[in-house]
Formats: sequence, structure tokens, C-alpha cells
Amino acid sequence: MSIVDRVWRTHSDPADTMTSAARTCCQLIFTRTRGHLFASVRGPETRATTAPVPPDAEFLGIRLTLGSVLRPHPAASIVDGHAPFPVTDSGRVIIGGDDWEAPTYDNAEQFVRRLRDAGLLVRSGLVIEEHSAEQPRRRLSQRTRQRRYRAVTGLSRTAVTQIDRVNAAATMLRDGHDWRTVVEALGYFDQAHLAHALRRYLGRTARTLQAADDVTMSFLYKNDPSPGS
Repeated sequence: MSIVDRVWRTHSDPADTMTSAARTCCQLIFTRTRGHLFASVRGPETRATTAPVPPDAEFLGIRLTLGSVLRPHPAASIVDGHAPFPVTDSGRVIIGGDDWEAPTYDNAEQFVRRLRDAGLLVRSGLVIEEHSAEQPRRRLSQRTRQRRYRAVTGLSRTAVTQIDRVNAAATMLRDGHDWRTVVEALGYFDQAHLAHALRRYLGRTARTLQAADDVTMSFLYKNDPSPGS
């Protein structure tokens, strides 16, 4: 299984804030602004928040897959938060006590492979097992499995499913589907249930998601047909 879900880049526009949507996965974020580099790992986000956006900034993001673990900063330790990485005067990023050349969009996956080869970034088999249809070799109690899942991802399995589902809903709305189609396809009880999820996890309504002039918002992402898998 891959460690990287997606590599993205963008730059700041005149807006000085953005809505950061709920996320299940950690992200490595590299920000260059006015000759300075800032680097950090952001943890899973359990709700929509408003984040400041520095002017004249370029962003590079490496979104990790669910269950990928950056050993110095496990997901459970940075839920709804982040951990900054020191940056040397020469622009190298310190992770796990070693300094690394800051990645670019073109070599981001090579950067991840170097972290993996150094043992700093690993893929946990636990999440794969939890989502597998196969019977585990050793039967564990539901409580033990939930505890291990949260230790790896920082979230409950229910939270992961809810966040993935609302991102799938938002993507469908932006693709032009009406709320009735979304409710039926994704198993929401009714329009009110969908609206509550959109406000909580995305800070949006169905109408604003479908508007062409929607204000700045962090990237939505398309999901597996079964949210949480």
C-alpha cells in the first residue's frame, strides 16, 4: 500500500483566511514566503476551522494515506494541531534529528521514500487489517481493535467514516448533484442530517459548495466508494 495519497501545491491569493476542512490523514506542509521556508506536519482535523493565509506564499503539501505514521509525530499526538520542523539557515528541514533537503513538487515522492528508507515514515498494517473483509488470524475484542485503530490514526473508525463521507458529499455537490441524490447515495437520513455534517466538518452549506464564487477553502478530495476504507 502507498504511503502518499496526494501531492499538491498552490499559492496564496488576496484572501487572508481560508476554511480548513476536516481531514482523516496527516499532511507534510512546506510554505515558502518572502524568502523563508516553514515546514510542519499537520494532524487529522475533526472539524472545520478558519486558518490564516500568509501573503505571497507558495505551499507544497504531501498528504499521507490513512495509517501512515511519521515516527517523531504520530497522528494521535497532533489531532487538530500541528508540529513544526526546524529549518536550518541553509534551508534544510530537520526531521527525526537529521536534516533533509526540502522537497519540491517534482521530487516529493522521492523525499517520502527517503524518509521511509530511514525508518521515519512507515505504513501501519493495522488499518489495512481493520478494513479487510478477511477474518484476522487472532481474534481481538472490539474494544482492543478500536483502541489500536485510534492509536494509529488518532481518530475513531466512526470519525474516519463520517469525515470521508462528508468529503464525498461535498464533491458530489460541487459536481452538480442535488442534495436528494447525495442523501440517497451516501446514506444520510435526510437534508437536515447532511446540512449538519457539512457545517460541522466543512463549514459550508450545500448552496455555498455549489456556488461558483465560493470563498477560499482547503482541497476536497474524492474518496473510495465506501467512506472510511
